[in-house]
Amino acid sequence: MKKYLVTLFLGFLTLTSSIAQNKVELNTGWLCQQAGKVKDNGSSLSQTATTLSGWMPAVVPGTVLTSLLHNKLIPDPFYGMNNERIPDIYKTGRDYYTYWFVKDFEQKQERGQQFWLSFRGINYSCDVFLNGKKLNSSEHKGMFLRKTYNISSLLAADGKNRLAVIVYPPDPVGNPNGGQGGDGVIARNVSHQYVAGWDWIQPIRDRNTGIWDKVYIEKTGSVNIKDPHLVTLVPGVRQPEGPQKPATLKLSATLENSGSVPVKGALEYELNGKLVSKQVELKPGNHEVSLPDFTIENPRLWWPHMYGRQELYNFKLRFVTRDKQESDFENISFGVREIQTSFNTKTESRQVFVNGQKIFIKGGNWIISDAMLRFSNERYDAEIRHHRDMNLNLIRIWGGALIERPEFYQACDKYGLLVFQDFWMSGDCNGRWLDPLKKEDQWTRRKYPDDHNLFLESAADMIKMVRNHPSLAMWCGGNEMTPPDDILVPLRDSLLPSLDGTRWFVDYSNSDSMSRNTIWGNGDGPYTIQPISKFWDYRTYPFNSEVGSVGVGDYESLERFIPEKNMIAPKYIPATTKNPKAEEIVDSVWDYHKYKGVGYEGFIEPYGTALDARDFAKKAQLVNYDQYRALMEGFSSHMNDWYTGVIIWKTQNPWTAMRGQMYDYYLDPNACLYGLRKGSEAVHVAYNPVDGMVTGINNSLKTYKNLMLQIKAYSMEGKDSLITQVFMGLEAGGTKKFLPVKDFVDKMAADKGMFLSVKLLDENKETISDNFYWLADKNGRYSGLNSLKKVKPVVTAKKLDAGKIQVTVSCPANGGAVSFFNRVSVVHPQTRQRILPAFYSDNYISVIPGESRSLVVEYPEPNDNVAPIISINGWNTSEQFIIPNP
Repeated sequence: MKKYLVTLFLGFLTLTSSIAQNKVELNTGWLCQQAGKVKDNGSSLSQTATTLSGWMPAVVPGTVLTSLLHNKLIPDPFYGMNNERIPDIYKTGRDYYTYWFVKDFEQKQERGQQFWLSFRGINYSCDVFLNGKKLNSSEHKGMFLRKTYNISSLLAADGKNRLAVIVYPPDPVGNPNGGQGGDGVIARNVSHQYVAGWDWIQPIRDRNTGIWDKVYIEKTGSVNIKDPHLVTLVPGVRQPEGPQKPATLKLSATLENSGSVPVKGALEYELNGKLVSKQVELKPGNHEVSLPDFTIENPRLWWPHMYGRQELYNFKLRFVTRDKQESDFENISFGVREIQTSFNTKTESRQVFVNGQKIFIKGGNWIISDAMLRFSNERYDAEIRHHRDMNLNLIRIWGGALIERPEFYQACDKYGLLVFQDFWMSGDCNGRWLDPLKKEDQWTRRKYPDDHNLFLESAADMIKMVRNHPSLAMWCGGNEMTPPDDILVPLRDSLLPSLDGTRWFVDYSNSDSMSRNTIWGNGDGPYTIQPISKFWDYRTYPFNSEVGSVGVGDYESLERFIPEKNMIAPKYIPATTKNPKAEEIVDSVWDYHKYKGVGYEGFIEPYGTALDARDFAKKAQLVNYDQYRALMEGFSSHMNDWYTGVIIWKTQNPWTAMRGQMYDYYLDPNACLYGLRKGSEAVHVAYNPVDGMVTGINNSLKTYKNLMLQIKAYSMEGKDSLITQVFMGLEAGGTKKFLPVKDFVDKMAADKGMFLSVKLLDENKETISDNFYWLADKNGRYSGLNSLKKVKPVVTAKKLDAGKIQVTVSCPANGGAVSFFNRVSVVHPQTRQRILPAFYSDNYISVIPGESRSLVVEYPEPNDNVAPIISINGWNTSEQFIIPNP
């Protein structure tokens, strides 16, 4: 298991060595040392003649903790109670985690060429030295502030250079005394707040001190292109298919002439075979240059997932001098789309439009990819693909974390996920609520951070960094709290209009401008697990920014971070007349990893008391699937009537937590993902458990006139009863109640419970929605499932391509029962451990007697070139292993 975890961890650290032809990333060969152990100053350390005896290899991009972990000087903080074995900066003092980072690299000076050293993120402050010279005149501060230095004249004559950076932790570091953000003072910095601990994570002991984002050297001529800005205008109401009316591309950029004399030349790009160019003369310094607007004929449009394709254009923006020399270039990728919003007076909430079409927002709250900032293109791609596979169309970046990296946005561009981006505020740390754990009062916390100018400077820089991505849809002042007025007003009225101006800005995440609460008084939520009927008939915020919160993984997931001795199932103690509140006895490691005590509140009990941890995790998946299918069905069934959007709290965890996740830290999905995927289908048929109505939900731009609705009931013995089969229609973006079946269902389910199948078939008799429910008996228990006959399905696997297998599961016609809730996994043939990440077109599938279900799994080929096999294990099915046919 340890070898497996190390291999997976190292895979996440893979980074690209070359960003573009004119940029080289410095991501290997770094050394580091605790500053208190270093006698030399920065001028001396940054000279190659100075020896670095005893220094250890450093992880850059990375933090102090990631380097210590890499050198095996600390245990994996995500496993068991290991985090308690790592000294916390609040107790050690800041000097303990103040480190020098040194990198030797080769680069000679070149006549007529400029070299730029860029840091995309350092936490929290630093001094930078190169070849004996200090580069920054004043201390560089702020986690979210890029910094670039012209190092052309400082490069060594022999090409052998040394870079030395001393990195200081945030100040103050905050006391991780429990609650949200500990004592709150971490928010006095312009940095992320979760590092002092939250209700879903333990404290990060070094507060993520380090060179946490990319470092690279860029080579240009005398003119450097900086921060290009693209805007696309798509007038009118568009359709995803067919010819398109023209769209407009507007482009500008900052051009820096780093020389001492004026430079003449042209800023230009070529698109669709046409050259767009502007001749300029640039005096020394920075200049804003706007190119002529370009009309894109019959444009290929970018759409959110399930509404259309995610078309992207690519071109090279370059500056060419009068003598035809290319001074600099930037590779540009963009999508043609326009985002608008209006206030829906019926729902009393904000309505989002893309390319003129109304979009019902189905989103997930995102914290950060990795709590210790171990980012990679591969992990970003896998996580966003999982969100696409949930059939969501939006991700909200929570305000206690960061402005996400361009690589995150690239994945969202690719998979069609809109992004709701918070700035760095949270009501918990920034004073919205009275909190006895906080060090300072609400009036003081309301003024956080200490340096408002740094906040605004950082915000401007981050806006420039990500503003060209078509997926970026909304800016938000903060989580459940506005910034102080002297931040909010210039951010809203000056920075965003001048630097972007194309996206909706909401002052805080549950603002009245986003969602007016006219129905009830509890704000967002509900957060804990709910009776599934509640999602159908309990009206909440009309654009709900946070609702949800369960997601315990299966046994294979739990054993990755819980020691064997702690694999103890929570013990549920139901409420009684003497003790009116239900309780749960939870193992200490489960509690440390934020198991939501009484989070499952007896919802596992109707399936039978858990025998052990494995049985608990198995039954939890039934609860997970049912919970998130119902959540999205309930909200979608009221779209544009009660709601314009819903965002789940939350869809992922950046460490090994046990709540609010559709997949675990190791990217292994649990049943939440597939229940959500089912309930979020573009065209969906659902059973309303409140009134027994079968309801059609069309969350697409296509109207269906001739759909066949098929409703069947199945007994626990697998006998079927056709309730009805009838033609129906579904308007684009609409819902429709079709048929009440409650009386039939209640009668049939009364004794043992039952299965209910509802399907939609199109005019070609192809199934476009297939929804399979298991329903409780009259006492609210799933008694029939516990006596379900064992079934051995016939399973075949066929390799379709490299890293792609089709799995077909068939239930024998004479098997006597449904083959229920089967988890399919692609595993290594020797270790039988799951290959991760893997992406399944469906999972936790049930197959009725005499029928078959197929799914496709895609996965990375193992490094040892051993062919993977397929595992299947179900509720009433023993585990099987299948070798795929070639």
